[in-house]
Amino acid sequence: MLFKQYSQYLRDKYGETVYRVGVDGGFSCPNRGVDRDSPGCAYCDVFGVRSAYLGEETQALEEQVRKSIAVLKKRYKAETYILYFQAYSSTWGSVSELKKIYDHGLSLGNFIELVVSTRPDCIDKEIARLLGSYVRKDFNVWVELGLQSAQEDTLIRINRGHTRDQFEKAFNLLREAGVKIAVHLIFGLPGEDHSLIMESVDYLAALKPEGIKFHNLHIPSGSPLYGEYEAGELSFPDSRRHVLYLVDALERIPEETIIMRMTTDTPRLRHRVPGVFLNKSSTYNLVSAELERRGTRQGKLYHPFGV
Repeated sequence: MLFKQYSQYLRDKYGETVYRVGVDGGFSCPNRGVDRDSPGCAYCDVFGVRSAYLGEETQALEEQVRKSIAVLKKRYKAETYILYFQAYSSTWGSVSELKKIYDHGLSLGNFIELVVSTRPDCIDKEIARLLGSYVRKDFNVWVELGLQSAQEDTLIRINRGHTRDQFEKAFNLLREAGVKIAVHLIFGLPGEDHSLIMESVDYLAALKPEGIKFHNLHIPSGSPLYGEYEAGELSFPDSRRHVLYLVDALERIPEETIIMRMTTDTPRLRHRVPGVFLNKSSTYNLVSAELERRGTRQGKLYHPFGV
């Protein structure tokens, strides 16, 4: 095995192909406040992270689940699903509000897992305990936790709005609650070269999250960074450079960590920069070819700090 791919992990675990039903729970995030139209992270537009098939208007959860499952059935003949609260910061609310939303979402289908995407500054002990309460022997709960970079200067530069210390506190609370954790990193952020990117990878590898999502930096036209791009103030790694970053990162990541994503898949109409980038399957194929060329694999260079 060259690297531990998420889709294969799910097939091995459940004996079939499993699909995520991405929903928008109506959350915003601390950077934006209650108004989603307010500026957020420098690379984020007003849509946040939403499944393309949901469209631009937030509908009731019932309609979102119905529409998503219909699309997945038609396109992939899907039968088995994970409920995925994907858009914005899906733990930003009171415990009672969150429980009501999660319970309602889970009641809308026979879901085999719950996944919640959020920010480190939207996790506290009570919220971690709530998420942990859904964990059963036959039912996993995942939290996708956005770190993006372990460099404090970068977090400030992209208006991320949280610190590395806040990330570590959230990570530890979730781990104590028995929740599986997938962490997001972005390659190509302003001011970060290969050395800084790999520092973030090594930092994350030492924590040994259950999963990782790697993203290439992309800039929607409605994001604050787009203005800097138009002014000629930014440059980006191309597809080939991104593949090399990925291979270097995979060598440093524990072999048991699940690789859940390698590229960003913002819909083309919103994805302005870079305008042309490799799709998911092409990226996976190139990464596999480069790993084979080097005679290496995920985890080959991994070692915990201090060893």
